[in-house]
Amino acid sequence: MAEEKCPCMSGKSYTDCCERIIEGTAKAETPEALMRARYSAYARVEVDFIVNSTHSIQRDSNDREEIRRWSEKSEWSGLEILHTEKGRKDDDTGTVEFVARYRDRGVAMEHHEIAEFRREKGDWFFYDGKLVPQAPYVRNEAKVGRNDPCSCGSGKKYKKCCGK
Repeated sequence: MAEEKCPCMSGKSYTDCCERIIEGTAKAETPEALMRARYSAYARVEVDFIVNSTHSIQRDSNDREEIRRWSEKSEWSGLEILHTEKGRKDDDTGTVEFVARYRDRGVAMEHHEIAEFRREKGDWFFYDGKLVPQAPYVRNEAKVGRNDPCSCGSGKKYKKCCGK
């Protein structure tokens, strides 16, 4: 039987990746490692880890039941790390830009965020996140008017053909 792949999309098995961080047998060495473990914790409904990996200053703002509900009702489909900044051995802060993909009530969703991490007593914690707004849709082709010829080539006006 093949080992279960880690939800964080690292390509490693869950056992060799995020499980050790979530269970507390290993520490997240970087903000990216903590971000991956937090995503996996959402996918596996590990509410205690999500709350406990939040910086102490921000921890009280977590609603455990809301986290549980969102984690359970969502179908987690992948994490993409877009960019990391700082978060090395000698840093006290770091950021991770990521896209978390999931389905909510059957609708595909993307959560694009720049997450800030801070070190506290030598360990990394999630501090805060800022959503990255989606770019508005821009039509590249000209809009077909109701009285223009239909683009399907029928020879009819658009409103009498495909524009119904």
